[in-house]
Amino acid sequence: MKAFITTLLLLVCTTTFSQEAMRRWRKMNQVRNDKFDLVLPEVMRENNIDMWIIMNREGNLDPLYSDLGEGYVGSFGSYYIFTDRGGDRIERVSLGNNGYLLKEGGGYDYFGSVDELKEFVMERDPKRIGLNISPNIGGADGLTHSGYLELAEILGKKYEDRFVSAEKLVSDFRSRRVASEIAIYGEAGEFSYTIAERALSNEVITPGVTTLEDVAWWMKEQQFKNNLGSSFGMPSVYITGPNGVEATSSDRIIQRGDVIMIDWGVGLMNMFTDMKRIAYVLKEGETKVPAGIQNAFDQSMKVRDIVQRAIKPGVTAKEAEEEVYKRLTAAGFNRMKGFNQYTDLDKTDVIIGCHSVGNWGHGIGPSIAYWNPVRINYELKPSNLISIEFFAYTKVPEWGGKKLRVPIEDDAVITSRGIEWLYPINPRMLVIK
Repeated sequence: MKAFITTLLLLVCTTTFSQEAMRRWRKMNQVRNDKFDLVLPEVMRENNIDMWIIMNREGNLDPLYSDLGEGYVGSFGSYYIFTDRGGDRIERVSLGNNGYLLKEGGGYDYFGSVDELKEFVMERDPKRIGLNISPNIGGADGLTHSGYLELAEILGKKYEDRFVSAEKLVSDFRSRRVASEIAIYGEAGEFSYTIAERALSNEVITPGVTTLEDVAWWMKEQQFKNNLGSSFGMPSVYITGPNGVEATSSDRIIQRGDVIMIDWGVGLMNMFTDMKRIAYVLKEGETKVPAGIQNAFDQSMKVRDIVQRAIKPGVTAKEAEEEVYKRLTAAGFNRMKGFNQYTDLDKTDVIIGCHSVGNWGHGIGPSIAYWNPVRINYELKPSNLISIEFFAYTKVPEWGGKKLRVPIEDDAVITSRGIEWLYPINPRMLVIK
């Protein structure tokens, strides 16, 4: 009887796992096929690229490997090739990529050998061949130097002269989202915020006992249990005091009176979140967050409302940044000159970094962030995923007038109406008793 029950449990667990694995695979196929059908023709033509070649080597895969369906890459390498031959549809071909998951995914018209590359290109005779070469965007810089030389040798001087960077094409292809992709991102967001909010609670934290490292490892364990990835490695669980950040994911014991922040994200079906949460640890006898600390958080909520209302599609990220700061200063906030360069003014100092998100926690689309000097000049489009991130510094009387840095971040999608949230955003400062 015992053996029978054990066998039955194994069958149930195996069936459940298979169903979840297939569910995720089917959703990723839907995303891929939707993007090939709806986004790829648009972005190839906007960027005037007739053929896009993405090369993989065994052990050195292009950053778009998961986006394009993965597959087994042998010792001779492989190519995904997309060709604009007119009409509504881009031709999709895989040379050298094999495997059940790729072939059954339904995304490609033809599977062949890498030996077919030269004849394939000559037959189509593209005028501009996009390659993943980029000095500015890591996700668009997958082609190695030796890979470039190999392509040049195989295709010859005639076609080498037609090689162009696919930098903007890659950014556009990844950052213009289809509905199936946004649905996955919302699911990922649910995981990321619920785990973070549980982490900043008495379920996980016992003041005077629990360390920052304990909290970070608990969060990693939740990722493991839910088969989630991450763009960021160890979650950043840190204490901010009157003199700034005191410790991050270390053996520092969480004490009463601490202000704790979490900065992290999860990966689900090739979509990665980036978000923050903040909590206060009550001192003995306290029943609520001290007034000065609560005011600092309240000021950040006012900032978020302004930022959300200011961002619209149809302008460059740089123009959106200027509009955000224009509205913030009109509302009485101070625009900071640089990160952590806060002032002694009685105003709340603010710096924004509303960056692209999506297939990594830091995406490669239009970015309203000073540290993305190229992509800040890209146009914001409906369906772009973006992190609404900023830091607000407000004086706290309980800290002798020193400023508390409140980090706020949640992920959203840009629509024709502006910013729309993808999951329940940070509503309040969490409290640990």
